[in-house]
Amino acid sequence: MSPDAAVVTGAATGIGAATARLLASRGYRVVIGDVDARAEDVAAGIRAEGHHALAVCCDVSDEDSVAGLFASARDIGPLHVLVANAGIAETKGPLHELDSSSWNRVLDINLGGTALSMKHALRHMVPQGSGSIVAISSILGLVGQANSAAYSAAKAGVVNLVRSTALTYAAQGVRVNAVAPGYVDTELLRRLPPEVRSRMTSRQPLGRLGTPQEVANVIGFLASPEASLVTGAVWAVDGGYTAQ
Repeated sequence: MSPDAAVVTGAATGIGAATARLLASRGYRVVIGDVDARAEDVAAGIRAEGHHALAVCCDVSDEDSVAGLFASARDIGPLHVLVANAGIAETKGPLHELDSSSWNRVLDINLGGTALSMKHALRHMVPQGSGSIVAISSILGLVGQANSAAYSAAKAGVVNLVRSTALTYAAQGVRVNAVAPGYVDTELLRRLPPEVRSRMTSRQPLGRLGTPQEVANVIGFLASPEASLVTGAVWAVDGGYTAQ
């Protein structure tokens, strides 16, 4: 039998890229789905380490694109892991000023894209009676924040999407969990003014930003057989932020 395949969406940078590298190092044949052309750089780096990786251009808000991504995964081995990581930020502001097209785009990618990715992964996992799905929510899916209506709504939706799906497929051998990262030192945060980064750091009781690798480590555990009793869970990886 071919080695198991793992699909990671939104893996051109940050948490997704770190997760793709981690899964590849554990022997998975990794398929990276992203609209960002840098996904090929991540895949090339993984291949340079002697592991299998394939980058596929995928818009998770488009079902045909998502179906194509999972067809590529099917061609390289049985699909046993999905990490639904693709997402975008929003332009912050009060709800009464929110542009409806911005709302739709954030929901379509962050929540709809997660649902479509899970749908097509399940079509592979259910017949084989096994699989692990990890969806990426956020601390803003667990607690409120001003001026973040669309992102917060989408990430909160991911939390209950995961719980519902976990209950639906538990008897069929598929585990479904979520990770809710806090403030992580990614490319997006590095573009913020130093004073904003300082405020973010001060809000985390551990006193520092997280790293993509730290979040990937938790994702890797939940995806692995070591987490065989864990399903329907939402793990905050936030330096203590949501414990306050």
